[in-house]
Amino acid sequence: MKEIEVWEHVLKWGLAQNPSLIPDPKTWSDDDFKTMKNILQHCLPLIRFFSLSSREFSQKVRPYQKLLDQQLYEDLLNSYLEPGGVSKYNVLRPRKIKNDEIKIVDSQIIDSKIVDSNIISTVSKWVDKVAINNDNYEELYLPYKFELLLRGSRDGFTPKKFHELCDGKTNTVTFIKVKGNEEILGGYNPMKWETTGKWCYTNKSFIFSFKNKNIKDAILSNVRDAWRALDYSRSCGPQFGQDLNIISRNTKSFNVTYCKKVMYERNIRDTEDEFSIEDYEVFQIIRS
Repeated sequence: MKEIEVWEHVLKWGLAQNPSLIPDPKTWSDDDFKTMKNILQHCLPLIRFFSLSSREFSQKVRPYQKLLDQQLYEDLLNSYLEPGGVSKYNVLRPRKIKNDEIKIVDSQIIDSKIVDSNIISTVSKWVDKVAINNDNYEELYLPYKFELLLRGSRDGFTPKKFHELCDGKTNTVTFIKVKGNEEILGGYNPMKWETTGKWCYTNKSFIFSFKNKNIKDAILSNVRDAWRALDYSRSCGPQFGQDLNIISRNTKSFNVTYCKKVMYERNIRDTEDEFSIEDYEVFQIIRS
């Protein structure tokens, strides 16, 4: 995530906490700036302002200069007038904003009872084929807005309700909370969900798992049998091949749920035993 995007998310989040404030800083009083500065006091130190271009600084930061420490602002200004200057603020902090440090983006990006920004950042990287390594696996990458289509605890755990709310929707991500532990399973479908009773072809879908919300140990499994990537049977929920199975067999609600390696590259669980769903959510992702 680019530094200017982090700054814009911070401002957007701050405005959301103070909805009476007009977004244009030219209209703000000194009290308005003090209020916003107080709201953002834990966010501002995490932004690497010295990584901004002179144009980004001039257009995006300068109008909000009263939010910044005066010495920081002066050092920033001098850094563009005298490149190479040294400041105690000019230290590149690792771009590893964690949820227990700052909650800027969660409410703006996703309404979830299951996952946090670290997980949706990882899934978004997988969608966009962004390489993940030891240096960037914790960097927030949030180019998408996640629009909630379905939540099992709110809408029910039936294939009928799933197809009613999700059919016709493209670019969806499913998150499943396994009952009894902190395991999260899921999958990405770039195609439309339908109730055709047929297999759907795509070479871009994938399934995944997280244990204890640990993004470093996440498992990604890309489709290998593109002709049977998705199952559009009426008795299924968001069914990915025969690898992530959510089925209603002889009942109205889902009662057969398990994982195995068939149409996708890897098994996303250590076992093929059936599990129970505590909750599940389906989101449509929209590039913001």
